Amino acid sequence: MREFAKDFYNSKPWRELRAYVYKRDCGLCVRCGAPGEIVHHKIHLTPKNINNPSIALNEDNLELLCRNCHAIEHEGTLAVDRELMFDVNGNLVKRCSNESAGHNDICNNRSSD
Repeated sequence: MREFAKDFYNSKPWRELRAYVYKRDCGLCVRCGAPGEIVHHKIHLTPKNINNPSIALNEDNLELLCRNCHAIEHEGTLAVDRELMFDVNGNLVKRCSNESAGHNDICNNRSSD
């Protein structure tokens, strides 16, 4: 959590609205249907708009997301440890040392059958 937002996310109005959005969205990620975990601001909060209730506390600016969809929203990809990657079949494998040098090889990593 960013420093400028700590007081906001600990406030009673946010906690109540967060609980409402969780119930409104039936506890499910609105993008993929997985269990929801994060009430996400569609218009991201900044130091300039965090005190604007039409952004920070507007239920139409909020959606329940799972961790994966939230990571994709913010990072553009799923959250994966820097030492891991997905192979062409979607299996999680150890990242190659030469992958950082511009090669996208799987370095003899094989999924166990």
